[in-house]
Amino acid sequence: MNAQKRYEIFARLRDHNPEPTTELHWSTPFELLAAVLLSAQATDVGVNKATARLFPVANTPAAILELGLDGLKEHIKTIGLYNTKAENLMKTCRILVEQHGGEVPRTRAALEALPGVGRKTANVILNTAFGEPTIAVDTHIFRVSNRTGLAKGKDVVEVERKLMRHVPREFRQDAHHWLILHGRYTCLARRPRCGSCVIEDLCEYPDKVDI
Repeated sequence: MNAQKRYEIFARLRDHNPEPTTELHWSTPFELLAAVLLSAQATDVGVNKATARLFPVANTPAAILELGLDGLKEHIKTIGLYNTKAENLMKTCRILVEQHGGEVPRTRAALEALPGVGRKTANVILNTAFGEPTIAVDTHIFRVSNRTGLAKGKDVVEVERKLMRHVPREFRQDAHHWLILHGRYTCLARRPRCGSCVIEDLCEYPDKVDI
């Protein structure tokens, strides 16, 4: 795929959704970090229901530590893998309090040192909470990038590096959200909705489905 086509793809995605953002509910960097930690193998809707119960009670590292492991589990038990997630969140809160003054760090290395935080989660925090032009490649973005021809790669790191190289700078801040939403609602895994896709004519997927 050439640079002109990539530019047009993102220009159309921007026209279609000028101010994209995460569908997780959050109001502080810590709330976003907690929500993303809880979102692994869970839907944003399910996480939002749990955090709607949790955040009014405890929405800082210190408050969650005071809540205790059993108390935290009680608030998030509707989410899959909640036992492991609760343990990771408690460990993360302890590190934030002891090493970062209760604040979410703004560097990739410090973020990835937190339990349960990998490269994807760190990119989400850096992009969405702190406004850095990073691209967090999840299953949706990996699929869309390979299927459309935007950035083909055998793993998420390769796709991320190619996206960072090929996405025009003016679109880089919001590229993560455009691509994830496109994969979630249009470029579906089993049966893409090509007929209602705003970039269908630019996409290089050979097996388009006219729905």
